[in-house]
Amino acid sequence: MGSTADKAKGMANEASGKVKRGVGKIASDRDLEAEGAAQEVKGKGQKTIGKAKEAVKKAGNL
Repeated sequence: MGSTADKAKGMANEASGKVKRGVGKIASDRDLEAEGAAQEVKGKGQKTIGKAKEAVKKAGNL
């Protein structure tokens, strides 16, 4: 998977996680809230991987 795809998936997971966490908070559903928080972390990780891939690619082009 390319850096752009990783970053896009990361943003999508992060956004979905925020929504789940918010719904869980409103509904007093701790499981959904925790699931959303975990999905946010996953998204942040995917974005970081995408940025790292991009940095490696740029470093290789120097």
